[in-house]
Amino acid sequence: MRVRILDGARSVPPACLAPLSDASRTLGPMQTASDRQEYPTHWEADVVLRDGGTARIRPITADDAERLVSFYEQVSDESKYYRFFAPYPRLSARDVHRFTHHDFVDRVGLAATIGGEFIATVRYDRIGADGMAASAPADEAEVAFLVQDAHQGRGVASALLEHIAAVARERGIRRFAAEVLPANTKMIKVFTDAGYQQKRSFEDGVVRLEFDLEPTDRSLAVQRAREQRAEARSVQRLLAPGSVAVIGAGRTPGGVGRSLLGNLRDGGYTGHLYAVNKAFEADRRELDGVPAHRSVREIPEPVDLAVVAVPAEHVPEVVAECGEHGVQGLVVISAGYAESGPDGRKRQRELVRQARSYGMRIIGPNAFGIINTSPDVRLNASLAPEMPRTGRIGLFAQSGAIGIALLSRLHRRGGGVTGVTGVSTFVSSGNRSDVSGNDVLQYWYEDADTDVALMYLETIGSPRKFNRLARRTAAAKPLVVVQGARHGSAPQGHAVRATRLPHATVSALLRQAGVIRVDTITELVDAGLLLARQPLPAGPRVAILGNSESLGLLTYDACLTEGLRPLPPLDLTTEASAEDFRGALTAALADDACDAVVVTAIPAVGETSAGDAALAQALRSAAAAAPAKPVLVVHVELGGLAEALSAAASTSPQAQRSDPRRPAEPPPATVQTPADARLIPAYPAAERAVRALAEAVRYAQWRRDSADPGKVPEYDDIDEKGAAALIGRLLARGQGLTLGTDETCDLLARYGIHVRSALPAPTSEAAARAARAIGYPVALKATAPHLRHRADLGGVRLDLADEEQLLRAYTELTELFGRPEEVRPVVQGMAPRGVDTLVRAVIDPAAGAVLSFGLAGAASQLLGDMAHRLIPVTDRDATSLVRSIRTAPLLFGWRGSAPVDTPALEELMLRVSRLVDDHREVVAVTLEPVVVAPRGLSVLGATVRLAPPPARGDLGPRTLPPY
Repeated sequence: MRVRILDGARSVPPACLAPLSDASRTLGPMQTASDRQEYPTHWEADVVLRDGGTARIRPITADDAERLVSFYEQVSDESKYYRFFAPYPRLSARDVHRFTHHDFVDRVGLAATIGGEFIATVRYDRIGADGMAASAPADEAEVAFLVQDAHQGRGVASALLEHIAAVARERGIRRFAAEVLPANTKMIKVFTDAGYQQKRSFEDGVVRLEFDLEPTDRSLAVQRAREQRAEARSVQRLLAPGSVAVIGAGRTPGGVGRSLLGNLRDGGYTGHLYAVNKAFEADRRELDGVPAHRSVREIPEPVDLAVVAVPAEHVPEVVAECGEHGVQGLVVISAGYAESGPDGRKRQRELVRQARSYGMRIIGPNAFGIINTSPDVRLNASLAPEMPRTGRIGLFAQSGAIGIALLSRLHRRGGGVTGVTGVSTFVSSGNRSDVSGNDVLQYWYEDADTDVALMYLETIGSPRKFNRLARRTAAAKPLVVVQGARHGSAPQGHAVRATRLPHATVSALLRQAGVIRVDTITELVDAGLLLARQPLPAGPRVAILGNSESLGLLTYDACLTEGLRPLPPLDLTTEASAEDFRGALTAALADDACDAVVVTAIPAVGETSAGDAALAQALRSAAAAAPAKPVLVVHVELGGLAEALSAAASTSPQAQRSDPRRPAEPPPATVQTPADARLIPAYPAAERAVRALAEAVRYAQWRRDSADPGKVPEYDDIDEKGAAALIGRLLARGQGLTLGTDETCDLLARYGIHVRSALPAPTSEAAARAARAIGYPVALKATAPHLRHRADLGGVRLDLADEEQLLRAYTELTELFGRPEEVRPVVQGMAPRGVDTLVRAVIDPAAGAVLSFGLAGAASQLLGDMAHRLIPVTDRDATSLVRSIRTAPLLFGWRGSAPVDTPALEELMLRVSRLVDDHREVVAVTLEPVVVAPRGLSVLGATVRLAPPPARGDLGPRTLPPY
């Protein structure tokens, strides 16, 4: 009979422990884990739990004996019974030793901790070890959990399962087994809901579950859905606290803390507000009408959010007090952290470590603050002196100065109207040491009060994750991003993993994910107002009408520049009345050949505000008759038309959506505006209006295309196992290597990618023999790094029809560039004529795997004309990739040339994508040139680089970024 010792599923009482001896193992009873493996630091991680709090996951060590005993004492008798299948009131000394001594290979234990204390444990024991059945497979282990009752329901076990599964895969375990009492429904649900393929059986009154650990589409979907809910909840706890303490609210007016307190109070915060300063006199009871305390510990009620505005050297003490009082999150306004240099960076890491140890999340340090305009919250925990108008736009800015500018511009462009021109939430993250744009995206995705998201980013800590979240968010609501620090180093306070990709590549990947990329904060606001106020255009056809012929022509030219299809402008003349505008706009909107309308307007001589109001009302009423088409206005800044356009809709249902008496609405499936709620955006320049419209057109097209993202095709001739074996043998030589020609061709051939053979020609005689073996005509090429692919320098000689021509070319090549060993000539068979292209795949440390395509030579190198997609690439991605470069017409019969075989080119890119996606050890592939002919293609040059894969990739468990 096999006896199992588990930590959370099936186990045995102490009396049964004696027959099991550690003598059957390499480890003796008094050996420690370090005798087998070093402590695996990379298994440590911080995770966000279901309720938005955080916990730390780390391996259990021999030093955790007291923590384990204390943890077990706080577990209920029922949970202990589920753990041991019998009454088991306390752990014996042998239990404690066994559960804290692991070899980190066959026996691994992980603990989830808060405040340094255990709240849950998980462990696996490899079957076949410790006297278990020797016939059992070595790649299977039994897994078990125990979660403290006070923390059940927070998703702790699910997070632990993800991490112990990743650990097990790293140690060569491919399958878990667990035995659970039928009444332990919570634990059964943890396993069944994980998304792994599993088998379930019932025997001897016990439910036995077995499941493979290889990630599946369903397990990844489950993991990411849990990540979204947890991270969204963690931000929601910060933005909608029931109580706020401002720590550092000074007695003297004008200080940062006192200003924050005043902004919260004056903004109408609906929760409980407290002022905290250890310098307060013992008898002080309030400050500016707010209850005052010398410490958070003295506040008799729970505190959800602490706004910290004390000098950096006092922050650790404040964080400890908040953690002990159960504060859920921190907004750290204090400066003096990573932005100040190495000492500050160290202080910042310690701040995050300390806060997370208590389960708290941080916005900041060096933050401007956060705002939530919801009538139920009215939170202005920022340095902005005025609460923004309630609206439907979410703002995120890493810079406080840019955040102020964005709030100010939205305020001015809003024209005094509450509604979609206002703000739902605002987050200024400062040094973004913890809460980042990714977290806020998770929140906005399900936030019913946010219809459009605007972001100013100086760094993207995890571009791959950001792209994934952006794609999902953009499918529900527009996401507009402007990137700062594009051509220089990131701000000193932002300690993130650097990407090696050029800014243009990152921008292309963002656009692929549906992000609306703009270059300035002016464009950010311009696009945001259009998307918040108007429906998405159905296409690029634009009608132009107005009372200024010159403005109409400027608008027409701007449309052509932005790739839109403008109709001839309609000039109503300067004598046009409001009714003339109404009639023209009504006719344009009714025209099936029009997808959007741009109205140009200049004020008439002597026109009054009444005239502006009449025109605004006329435009709005006409627009209301065609709710599916966007309308924009270009005006000169002499009159008050912009304000009148906003004021005309001040009582519309769209503006009233922020009324606290109305129920919250879910995020719309598409961005549409009710017919009777047309807030028409006005722009002071035609170029700005058209650029915003063009972004809306491109985004709308992306929305339509993303409904069918395509699929990753299967190919019957791919030898994935053979490639894996070859890669393993090659990597056994060293940590990283660029493959030789034969090895490159062998690996690529296993994925159906055939490189035209090239034979070395170290002498003229060898060149002649190679040509005879290949068959004339041939090409003679110099392959030295400084000459490779440089036909412009004469390093490539083509169409050599016989040996005489070959030998003459060989002599010219060596006379021109040096000895054969310096030139490294090769002989290659001639490929059919076509267009020379370049296909490249690289693994970026931050963005992940990226596939790039362009024409070979100057087009891609000098002009930067390359297109990019994240791997894995779908068939639709490959089709769009070919057509995304500016020089794409050369592939489709430009100026009467024969179109080339683009389907063959797309298939080649899909095969490269599969190779890199299937084998993370393949860190770079370059195919150049790839000559695409009218029928078929030829790969004339190829390089492949291998390296050991990282311990954890994108398929790893949920973790917060390290501090």
